[in-house]
Amino acid sequence: MGYENLLDNVYESIPKINNNTERFEMPKAIGHIQGNKTIITNFTKIADTFRRPYQQLMKYLLRELATPGNIEGQRLILGRKLSAALINVKIEQFANEFVLCPDCKKPDTILKKEDRFLVMKCTACGAKHPVKSKI
Repeated sequence: MGYENLLDNVYESIPKINNNTERFEMPKAIGHIQGNKTIITNFTKIADTFRRPYQQLMKYLLRELATPGNIEGQRLILGRKLSAALINVKIEQFANEFVLCPDCKKPDTILKKEDRFLVMKCTACGAKHPVKSKI
């Protein structure tokens, strides 16, 4: 066996690398319905993924879903029955408005208050954009 044959055998035995360049994956709400309440069990994990305070995400979801709710430990308890699909749509809307940079679509952003306006500053590309919605 020649050197090239051995080299070919080695390359064939090496596992293929997934070239998925996407390092940010949109988190999905995991929860259940208990009586007339919806409980999101991975709420704090979602907020940590977005690098936003729990209260900020909770306030947005409660307003958008038109329901009362509160945080108990790592769970968010919503005051009515809601489908997981609707909750996930609202979480994705939150990410698009307050987390993902409009220019480079990366989640490396911080929210700052400049004068009276809330501004999203991207630490990846340096872009600054005013946030249109209120939290």
